[in-house]
Amino acid sequence: MSFLIRVLIGWVVIALAFVVTTRIVPGIQIHGGAGEYAIVAIVFGLVNGVLGPVLRLLTLPISILTLGLFLLVLNAVLLALCAWLVPALTIDGFWSALIGAVLIGLVSWVLNHLLASPIERALKAR
Repeated sequence: MSFLIRVLIGWVVIALAFVVTTRIVPGIQIHGGAGEYAIVAIVFGLVNGVLGPVLRLLTLPISILTLGLFLLVLNAVLLALCAWLVPALTIDGFWSALIGAVLIGLVSWVLNHLLASPIERALKAR
């Protein structure tokens, strides 16, 4: 599968994960329509892709000491940073960010498994 298609699928998956998260977690809202969800998905993907690995490496000793639980806190911080960068995304507090980060991770994982394989097969059949 080409790189561009994988990026687009990832972008759609993150946007859908935000749709699910804003419906379930009362402390997370995206004000606006599909355009704002797309912007939030792009910014969150960039924040996670650029800052995520650096912060995971810097906090590796803490993550090892907490048996990986600190990664949940780090993901919540990255989500809060995304909310700070994008005015359309509001998060009411740390616990909303933590629950939202876990839910976004779970939903995107499930959607990636559900969407990636059929799309990959369809592209190979062409």
